[in-house]
Amino acid sequence: MATRTKTAAGTRHEALGLTDPDLLQMYRTMVMARLCDEAQFRLNRQGKAPFVVPVSGHEGCQIGTAWPYRKGKDIFVPYYRDMGICLVAGMGPRDVFLAVFGKKDDPSSGGRQMPAHWSSSRLGIITGSSPIATQIPHAAGIAYAMKYRGEDAVVGCWFGDGATSEGDWHEGLNFSGIHRLPVVWYCENNKYAISVPLSKQMAVANVADRASAYGFEGVVVQGNDVLACYEASRHAIDKARSGGGPTLIELKTYRFHPHTSDDDDRTYRPREEVEEAKRNDSIILFGNHLKELGVLDDDGIERLRAEVKAEVDAEVDKSWDAEDPAAESGMLRVFAEPGQTMGLKGLGG
Repeated sequence: MATRTKTAAGTRHEALGLTDPDLLQMYRTMVMARLCDEAQFRLNRQGKAPFVVPVSGHEGCQIGTAWPYRKGKDIFVPYYRDMGICLVAGMGPRDVFLAVFGKKDDPSSGGRQMPAHWSSSRLGIITGSSPIATQIPHAAGIAYAMKYRGEDAVVGCWFGDGATSEGDWHEGLNFSGIHRLPVVWYCENNKYAISVPLSKQMAVANVADRASAYGFEGVVVQGNDVLACYEASRHAIDKARSGGGPTLIELKTYRFHPHTSDDDDRTYRPREEVEEAKRNDSIILFGNHLKELGVLDDDGIERLRAEVKAEVDAEVDKSWDAEDPAAESGMLRVFAEPGQTMGLKGLGG
């Protein structure tokens, strides 16, 4: 472990109420997301994982924004790229790979849904679907129910820049503004809606500029700056929890890999652009920050990575050997059954 040195940089996380162990755990979660991503792509290329959605490049904005939420009380409404969000909420590598392999104990769907369609009633993660932006009205509705019931809770809802071109997005944000709902909206803007660049999606400079049309604040944050993401998110959560209404936070980021394992991003973005983005990798930047603080050194970073990789590899093997769903369970929860009730506790696993 590196020797602690007090620098001007050292006051930044302390001013936010974060300790050195907090920073280490945030960094470890970022590395966990990256190594899970690398593993699922290897499995895809080996023919063991038919379809995966990468997170690499988004770790900083995901871990930073999700970190201030209160587990067991607040609600997470992620989209398919949000592995980092779900790791912060309480999922682990086994949960990721049980879904990748479509296993019986997959917490999101019991092997009935595509990977990266996250869900867990135990952890407060609301299930999503493949059509983009459909989770946004759901998040607004949950926040409305919380406000109606007088519950001390906040909803966080994440989505990509492509979702902002959908009618669901307008409806959800407009409704949240009218009713001053306890919800925070996060746009992970990675510059492409699959292959469609920002210039073909909107005629304004920032997604956050649209927030004023719905009557609440919009904030632009550098998505590779973990602590800036944390600070903006915590402020918005505190505001929502105290009755101040929603906030739209735009996180400027970049995905390093194709949209999914079925996409060929070479057809729509130059390799030079991708390589330039990788030079601003949030994991590297945050690791350098921890070294400046004396929280970690190069040896510590390598040990941590090796430790997390061993954990991920072990969970891949256990998940691969886990029980498959029974064929006769294929129609379970597709149609209503006698005595079946619906509600938040019936969603997910």
